[in-house]
Amino acid sequence: MTASSYAIAVSLFALTGMLGFLCVRGLRRYAQTRVRPQLMWGLGLAFAAGAMALEGVVFLGYTEQWLLQTYVFFSAAIVGVLSLGATRVLRRPRVESAYAWYIAATCALVGVFSFLTPLPTSMVSGGIITGDPPLLLLVLSSLVTGPATVVLLAASVVSLRRDRRWQTLLMIAGAVILGAGGTLYIASFPVALYYAEFIGIVLLFFGLVSLSSSTAVPSPTSASRAPG
Repeated sequence: MTASSYAIAVSLFALTGMLGFLCVRGLRRYAQTRVRPQLMWGLGLAFAAGAMALEGVVFLGYTEQWLLQTYVFFSAAIVGVLSLGATRVLRRPRVESAYAWYIAATCALVGVFSFLTPLPTSMVSGGIITGDPPLLLLVLSSLVTGPATVVLLAASVVSLRRDRRWQTLLMIAGAVILGAGGTLYIASFPVALYYAEFIGIVLLFFGLVSLSSSTAVPSPTSASRAPG
């Protein structure tokens, strides 16, 4: 392994550790407050940390089928689960409940077909996961990531219109950076995709926390459990 490859591998696992730290932070806050968005953010960050760890393992030369299949599932689930933490700001309990069931169903569907569909090792180039999975998985993943991105952006805009705090822009920036990551690969800097994923997810996390503290209105069931 060259010095540059070693540096990339170390940075990928360092990013994994940082995402893992944020995940634990989110889950600990949920344990203290029992506010559901905290649980969703913690789980979303757990998927993000898992995906980043898999990227590091694949970069080291391990390209087993189950690693790629798990990565495809995690990649789809990240934004979907994180978006569940943003629905509270819309103040529509029925929409929140229906959307939660939708994300659960579509993530389960992606998970099942991810592990039933053989993935080509050509998805990995130079240790970096760059290729697209089969069309079926792309379509199924879009059922999760498409609506989730809309929900994240809608929640950001609603929050920004209500209080105009600059912190709410973090979530918009996170969604944009996460979505623009593919452009970095086209620009002949594929490893930058990983850093874009990390930065986008972190911005989304802190943006979601800002939404919770400034505009979210707890539902009747969670309000009775939240500290006064």
